[in-house]
Amino acid sequence: MKRLLASLVCGLSLSAAAQELPARFDCPAGGAPVHEAGYVQIGGIPQWVTFDGADCRKPAVLVIHGGPGNALSPYASALYGDWERDFMLVQWDQRGAGMTFVKTRPAEGDKLTLERMTQDGLEVAAFVTRRLGQPRVILFGSSWGSVLGVHMALARPSLFSAYVGTAQLVSRVEDGRASYEQTLAAARAAGDQKALAIVQQVGPPPWTDPRSFGALRRVTRQYERARTEPPRAEWWKLAPLYAPHAAAFDEADDWSYLQAVGMKGDGMLEGVDLPKLGTHFEMPVYLIQGTEDLVTPTSVTRRYFERITAPHKELIMVPRTGHDPNPPMLAAQYRVLKKLAAKR
Repeated sequence: MKRLLASLVCGLSLSAAAQELPARFDCPAGGAPVHEAGYVQIGGIPQWVTFDGADCRKPAVLVIHGGPGNALSPYASALYGDWERDFMLVQWDQRGAGMTFVKTRPAEGDKLTLERMTQDGLEVAAFVTRRLGQPRVILFGSSWGSVLGVHMALARPSLFSAYVGTAQLVSRVEDGRASYEQTLAAARAAGDQKALAIVQQVGPPPWTDPRSFGALRRVTRQYERARTEPPRAEWWKLAPLYAPHAAAFDEADDWSYLQAVGMKGDGMLEGVDLPKLGTHFEMPVYLIQGTEDLVTPTSVTRRYFERITAPHKELIMVPRTGHDPNPPMLAAQYRVLKKLAAKR
């Protein structure tokens, strides 16, 4: 595989710092820090991958971001920087997202498919194991990334030591219906006529208007904010390397969103049904769920969890947490990852 990983040096532009790296990182017996970012040829296009950790011997965690389109690499240091002493954190900007979008903008008529994205993810995971000389990685997905993560875990379990899902999306139909019903009930209970009008206008799924999910999401965020601990403001400031690409990131979010929902309810997410895909995992499974999540409601997650068979499984409920990252959620994720590292 042709690799175009670029090692980034503080103060240098991406083009100035780019260099080809070998397929394997020679981790010394005493360990060494790794801070690398750049492109790897995945699925026929260059895709952005970053490695950050204080010790190359530590367990690798492959982060599968949500959206699709909402790359986490521009915020990874602020969100997960403290975890680098315990793990090798690997961020991947998926096809159509973040720096991958910057390098290779989709052509007219290009489409995201779950099958293509799953294969991309497996190629990334295999690259990480070879690069770090680790037989398996911890697979860590949230929201849309939890759908992709489950598909990856079931498709090639030998690559993964565990699956950790946050804000687990289970079924486009079940999650959509539960989200609509719970948000409608919340608006009625609050006597919130403005929110109630929006939710009633959206109506229950299935939705054929691409604006429907976005309109409902604005209302769910309103109610989640009122019931949850807020995220830290500094989390969502673009790191200096990424700041020049802010406009492109917005374009990537828009493009990927339409790919996900489709113009007529025919997008990539519409066929998502994880129970139908299969519920037997060959690795430990941890689902971490915010109690106030109105996008992937706890009722749907719990039913899915009860159907899962795995060598070990846990459902961790996080109070005062909704669908998006906040301090209690990150603390719960860190505890799970530390537990997995201790069993290594």
